[in-house]
Amino acid sequence: MSARVSIVARIAREEWRALLRDRAAVLGLVLLTVLTLLAALNAHEYRRNADAERARYQDRANHEFQAQPDRHPHRVVHFGHFLFRPLNPLAAFDPGIDGYTGHTLFLEGHRQNSANFGDVRQNSLLLRFGQLSPAFVLQVLAPLLLVFFGHAGVARERESGTLRILLAQGVRSRQLVLGKLLALGGFAGLALLPALAALAWFALEGGTPWPLALLLGAGYAGWLLLWALTVVLASTLAARGRDALLALLAVWALAVILLPRWAPDLANSAVALSTRFEDGIHVQRDYLALGDAHNPNDPKFSVFRANLLKQYGVTRVEDLPVNYKGLVGMEGERLSSELFNGYAEAAFDRQGRQNAIVDGFGWLSPTLALRRLSMAASSTDLASYRRFLDQGERYRYELVQGLNRLQAEALTYTDDTTPNKENRVSRSHWEAFPEFHYQAAPAADTLRRAAPAGLVLLAWIAALALLAWHLAGRLGRSVR
Repeated sequence: MSARVSIVARIAREEWRALLRDRAAVLGLVLLTVLTLLAALNAHEYRRNADAERARYQDRANHEFQAQPDRHPHRVVHFGHFLFRPLNPLAAFDPGIDGYTGHTLFLEGHRQNSANFGDVRQNSLLLRFGQLSPAFVLQVLAPLLLVFFGHAGVARERESGTLRILLAQGVRSRQLVLGKLLALGGFAGLALLPALAALAWFALEGGTPWPLALLLGAGYAGWLLLWALTVVLASTLAARGRDALLALLAVWALAVILLPRWAPDLANSAVALSTRFEDGIHVQRDYLALGDAHNPNDPKFSVFRANLLKQYGVTRVEDLPVNYKGLVGMEGERLSSELFNGYAEAAFDRQGRQNAIVDGFGWLSPTLALRRLSMAASSTDLASYRRFLDQGERYRYELVQGLNRLQAEALTYTDDTTPNKENRVSRSHWEAFPEFHYQAAPAADTLRRAAPAGLVLLAWIAALALLAWHLAGRLGRSVR
């Protein structure tokens, strides 16, 4: 066993020497390292500035909301409030869909707004083609480095005639292929090191749970191992290094560039999303059918009024111990929120079905599986965006209902319906409302969400490893 390991190590060492003598390979590795570090610094600075800016705006919005003077509670409902989504520290490693989704949420009564001001709309059009980040470098550029400097590993031995000599000297074909794979895997490890250093930096600085950082590191290590297997496999099959290079470039273009572009388009064709304008029309139509909560005499609230009078044992709303207008506002907000949540749930359900279709293409292009895992671990996927919207909506609902309840309990119905009379309550009431604090998903939930994509990557690695082992065993017979 030790002799076999020694042979594999010697082959890997000789391959390393060949790579080190190749100035283009060394220069390529240096350039990739520099690019990774620049991407990490750029992404970190962007995330730090964006997070500081959002925190500053959030403090200002909280101050302006609390600094309102004494006024009617319903005027505070329509004054509204702003929420800003904080960035996960690992978003500097993989920004995911954050550049395309909004980060500012305006809260107001009787409406459920979507987040606005996505970075793609605010910045250069170059952002539409992908933000430079460590994830982008590893996903797109690192495989090219392995292709260019590893495609001739086995094919070179065949072309030069040394393969026959090595086999005649007792070197087994699988030992040869394993040595080439070990050398290329070490080369891939060097390409991965700067990104892992940046990942550790982001995790330490932001206090990210280590399981998520380890998941990201393992995912990209598996990704480069997958490409090392692919390159060695193509080199084993090809008669010439040039043939292996052309085949690998075609595989890279299809798996990394084309399929990840086509899959979302196919998913959008299979499960079409309604436009924001169409949704707005439908929501407004159904909202008007609920009745006007600003009008206590709206006939659509007649059943609610009758039940309320029966509950308190009175015959007139003026005799209720609470303000009827505030109660109608609470009921109207409850009904409208159920309506808004239904439309939001349907929209996210359609997007979820689209994502399921795209995830299915991960069996054809592991790039899609890697991206799903990477975005989930970085909290820059659709589920994390939805989590912010859901928490923002719960906060909005509690805020509005708290103000409606204040109207019902602190103001009388008679005063509230007297013309030209301004009813005010103390500003101390909205000063006491709690501020919004976004709660990230527990690490265990994120790991479960990323598990299917991780299994796809493992399946690809296992399949390629088995195929490479099988073909390596036949390599000796092909040269006899």
